Amino acid sequence: MRRVDTGSPLAPSLWAATAEAAVHAPPLDASKRVEVAIVGAGYTGLSTALHLSELGIDVCVIDANEPGWGASGRNGGQVIPGLKYDPDELVRRFGPRDGETIVSMAGGAADTVFDLIRRHRIACDATRAGWIQPTHSTSLIGTLHARARQWEARGAHVELLDRAQIGERLGTEAFVGGWVDRRAGSVQPLSYARGLARAAIAKGVAIHGATRAQKLERSADGWRISTAHGPVIDARQVLIATNGYSDGLWPGLAQSVIAANSFIVATRPLPADIGASILPGREVASDSRRLLLYFRRDAEGRLLMGGRGPFREPRGASDWAHLERAARLLYPQLKEVEYEYRWAGRIAITRDFLPHLHLPAPGLTIALGYNGRGIAMATTLGKHLAAHLAGPTHGLPLPPTSIRRIPLHALQRFYISAGVAWYGLLDAMS
Repeated sequence: MRRVDTGSPLAPSLWAATAEAAVHAPPLDASKRVEVAIVGAGYTGLSTALHLSELGIDVCVIDANEPGWGASGRNGGQVIPGLKYDPDELVRRFGPRDGETIVSMAGGAADTVFDLIRRHRIACDATRAGWIQPTHSTSLIGTLHARARQWEARGAHVELLDRAQIGERLGTEAFVGGWVDRRAGSVQPLSYARGLARAAIAKGVAIHGATRAQKLERSADGWRISTAHGPVIDARQVLIATNGYSDGLWPGLAQSVIAANSFIVATRPLPADIGASILPGREVASDSRRLLLYFRRDAEGRLLMGGRGPFREPRGASDWAHLERAARLLYPQLKEVEYEYRWAGRIAITRDFLPHLHLPAPGLTIALGYNGRGIAMATTLGKHLAAHLAGPTHGLPLPPTSIRRIPLHALQRFYISAGVAWYGLLDAMS
C-alpha cells in the first residue's frame, strides 16, 4: 500500500503520483503592482486568471502551496454540470429570469471545462462518457427521472435507466434505476489544474507558489496584499479563491462554510476480466443518497471510490475502511483486489448548498462553496468572474450575498458527526 496523503504536496495520492509535471511557480521574490491579484491557485483562481489574460488584463496569482495543491488536486475527477438543486427549483428560488440564467450557467459548466481542455491542449486524461446517478430506493426513481426530464427540456442529452440498464452500465445489481447525463465526464484533476496553470502562464500570468497571503488591506488606489515572507502585491482588484482552505485573510470567510473532508480510495489497475464488468462505458457515477458514494475508473483501469470520512485529518488506513467495504458490497469481484492509494481533501459546503459570491468591499470579490461539484462549477465561474473583474458592465451569474458565519462554527466537527448519523438514518429509511 502507498503512503497516505495527509496534506503534504509530496504525499502520493493517485493524482500526485500520476499527474503531468508541476508548473514552475516560484515564490514571489519582489513586491509588484498588477491590475488583478488572485489568492488561491485552484480551479477558481486559475480559470479566472486564464480568462482575464485572454481579455488582456494584467493578473498575478499567489498560493500558500502550489497550483492544485488543495481540493483541486485531490477530488474524484468527476466533471458534472448542474447544482444540487434541480432546474425548476432554481427557477422557483430565483425567479424566471435569474433562475434560468443560473440553470444555463450551471448546465453549461462541463462544456466550459472540456472547451478549455481542447483549446489549450491540456493533457489530463479527459473523457466525456457521461455521469450516472443511480438509486437504491424505488421511491426515489420518480425524483431522478423528473430531474432528468427537467434537464432534457432545456436541451441536455439524458437517458432514463431501469434496473436492468443501470446494472449493465455500472456492473452491479445494487441499484434499481437512475439516469445518465451525457454532458458530464472525467479528468485527472491535478493534471487539469496544472494544465490551467500552464496555459495561464503561457498567456503572461504570473503564478507564485509558496506565497501565503498574510494580510489584506485597502490602499489609496485599491488593495495591498502582504505576504508571509515579506513582498507585497498592490492591485486595483483582488479575488479570494481559497474555498475549503480559507483562513483568516478576510473576516468571517472561513466560518461561512464547512470545510469537510472527502475521502477516496483507489485499487490497483484491475485485471482485464474484473475490469470488463465494472463501468465498461467509463461513465462516472454518484448515487442519490444524502451521504453519497461516488465512483469511477481512471485511465489505467483502477476503480476509485469516494465519500465522506472523519472530519479530522486522516490518521491511518482504517479511516478509509468504510469506502473499501462499500466498494466490495457494490462489486463482490473486488474481494481479493488490493488498494493502492488512499487520500483526502477538503471541500467547502455552504448552508444553502449553493456556490457563494461575495462583494464585501469595492474591488474585492470572493468565490467559494462548490459543494462537491468544483471542477465544472469553479471553472465556469472563473470565466464569469473574469468578465466581472474586467469591467462593471458584466453581471455575475449568481446574485452576490453577504458573508454569514455559521453559528457555533467552532463546533462543526461535532454537528457534522451528528448530521452524518442523521442522514445515514434517512438513507436507511428511504
